Amino acid sequence: MISASSKWWRVEFPFRPQSTGFFYGWWIVVASTIGMLFSIPGQTMGFSVFTEIMMSDLGLSRVALSAAYCLGTVGSGLTLPALGRLYDDWGGRKLSVVAVLVTGVVLFYLSGIGKFQDGLASFLPSSASPVVGFLLIGLGFYLIRMSAQGVLTMCCRNLVGKWFDHRRGLAFAISGIAVSFAFSVAPKVLDLLIVRFGHEGAWITLGVLSICFMAPLAWLVFRDTPEECGMVMDGRTIVGLKEKNEDMIIHREYTRVEAVRTVTFWAFCLSFSFFSFFSTAFTFHIVSIGDEFGFSKNQILSLFIPMAVISVVTSLFVGWINPYLRLKWLLLGLNIGAVIGAVGLLKLNTAPGEWAYVIGNGLCGGSFMSLSGLVWPRFFGRKWLGSISGVNMSLIVIASGIGPLVFGLSEQLTGSYFLVLCLSVALPALLLSLIHI
Repeated sequence: MISASSKWWRVEFPFRPQSTGFFYGWWIVVASTIGMLFSIPGQTMGFSVFTEIMMSDLGLSRVALSAAYCLGTVGSGLTLPALGRLYDDWGGRKLSVVAVLVTGVVLFYLSGIGKFQDGLASFLPSSASPVVGFLLIGLGFYLIRMSAQGVLTMCCRNLVGKWFDHRRGLAFAISGIAVSFAFSVAPKVLDLLIVRFGHEGAWITLGVLSICFMAPLAWLVFRDTPEECGMVMDGRTIVGLKEKNEDMIIHREYTRVEAVRTVTFWAFCLSFSFFSFFSTAFTFHIVSIGDEFGFSKNQILSLFIPMAVISVVTSLFVGWINPYLRLKWLLLGLNIGAVIGAVGLLKLNTAPGEWAYVIGNGLCGGSFMSLSGLVWPRFFGRKWLGSISGVNMSLIVIASGIGPLVFGLSEQLTGSYFLVLCLSVALPALLLSLIHI
């Protein structure tokens, strides 16, 4: 199926990208954006509305579910460096199609996980039922985080990164508008699906859409590089900006080993990982955190809307300014936003705290949306982009698995999220020291 010689995977099949009338990279942006939306089932906001349901359905405590989420997510994160190398070998078109098909199958598996638990537990003592549920949901977490959050997200970002250079930030900003709003409204939309079809029907619906819509779209539209289509990045060569911003100069193509030996790699990678740690934990325990601060489910979910507006504005700004500004200044803004957001969450039951959380995380999320795609091809080149971004994606995914567990333990051991929120203020403050002004 994935043979490079097969006509099904040839660049000109089923059509020649040059024949579309304008620079094909913008079609890549559109399809990649849609692909990012189909990663939602593997993102934390895509599972957050199922958290309380799965705890009840599988007979698991909050910490047990968080632990299964952590183990499955960390396992998927450890797999991603190898899958990053596979991206360099196969290309984004082939790997994206496989990732979407796997995502659809995993969603079918999740829809029947309660029945699987009942069937397996019938052969075991009644006390073993929660253990069976823990193992089944842990496997589900591993598969959905690997395929949707990990591989599909990595492919979509890398494809945009390979088709653009000077306009890369603009491309990510435009994509980020749709992605930010979709991620923000996803909990509400999924909640409506659950009300309409039940949680099993909601997962089946998403699985059908993944297999029947997104997989064909990825095969039809995605192409790996402009060069293989007889084009150049951005559609034309743009001169002048490299002399104004040394970040725009690609000195050489870094291997993965060379990239991970630089302070630059770790400054960006750890900052992205903290945002994943914090935003994932908040989203995963959103209902419980809302209860602690006196917010109803609808009230706490409504915070995502103004946050999305700020995130979109920030993403557009980063997309516009990045060719003219050193990326370290934008990374500085990301970490400052993270500090403000974490401080705001500590005081969420006050109006200033609520706005600090919304503004800080909007700034952080918007910066993350653009920078996470910009930095790797700009600093380290495109040849080994899959291998390098695979390590970054691995750490982001691992952090997203650890976050909910740490938050869950804080709540269970102390009855509050206060201690872990203090930690969430300190970590981005420490990361600021890696940014050389």
